[in-house]
Amino acid sequence: MDAHFLTEIEIEEFKCFKGFSASGFKRVNLIGGKNNIGKTALMEAMLVNVAGSNINKMNTALGVVKFAREKSNFVLISEMDDLSQLNSMSRYSARSNVAATQFSIEMGNAVKTYHYNINGETSAINAREFNLIHEWDRKAQFNDCFGLSDQQLGLTYKAVQIRDKESELNQFIQAFDNSIDKFKLIGEKPQCLTGGEYRDISEFGDGLKSYISIICALYARENGYLFIDEIDNGIHYTQLDRLWKIILTLSKQNNCQVFATTHSKEMLESFVRTAKRLDEQEISYTRLVKNPAQEIKTVTRDYQMLLNSMEDEREIR
Repeated sequence: MDAHFLTEIEIEEFKCFKGFSASGFKRVNLIGGKNNIGKTALMEAMLVNVAGSNINKMNTALGVVKFAREKSNFVLISEMDDLSQLNSMSRYSARSNVAATQFSIEMGNAVKTYHYNINGETSAINAREFNLIHEWDRKAQFNDCFGLSDQQLGLTYKAVQIRDKESELNQFIQAFDNSIDKFKLIGEKPQCLTGGEYRDISEFGDGLKSYISIICALYARENGYLFIDEIDNGIHYTQLDRLWKIILTLSKQNNCQVFATTHSKEMLESFVRTAKRLDEQEISYTRLVKNPAQEIKTVTRDYQMLLNSMEDEREIR
């Protein structure tokens, strides 16, 4: 595997995790488990770890994961207070084979201080001197369960244009829905050509938009990371093998590490089945479970273990 890939992570503290560790990650990784056990939180912790390489980038990454959780409660993005989002993320500490990152907000003697430790470099900033500056690490992308906004999809699509991959993207889209001739941005709005006219992508349902968003992101995050929350959201079961074939193929071509969450048995079975068909062994499945003490633990299976489970007709969830 490429040296920049995340293979293991220890989360000292973040949301539902305390003293948690996971390892055995490959190029394409599926994360499963019961509802509300921490699948999304694990990916969020990974995102902050790989994208928070300086203070501005860490603040932005922490804001992104908070915004992704709460944006459904807001009509307009402008309604959200960026600093209040950061202030609600009071403590984060994680170490991986890629980076060691910490963030905390401390109160003492009527003074509020933002503390950072990024790969051994520590900083403490008094709240009165704090200035929130957005700086996103372009090597990482988080596709949340609500899907990309039109603006986000437009920005991601530009990577397809820069790399002259529009025809290839359209072939993928036609395989998904043969009534669609092509996809493009018209006045910064994602549109699909069908029946001789362009129509807004929202008219085709969430599945198509999610499908296009994932493909564009795989082109855009060359030598980087793509995190996909609830990958099965809006995707019909008949399209699962096609989606995994694209992810496994493009992630390899673009050297992009992929993490995705699911609670679907069909998605997992499709993942293993497609990897076997392609003889793609750089995959893993991590299931989050709770032990009798209610601590979150992991069971991670690599390609051969997943294959054995499927061939033995044992439950692989």
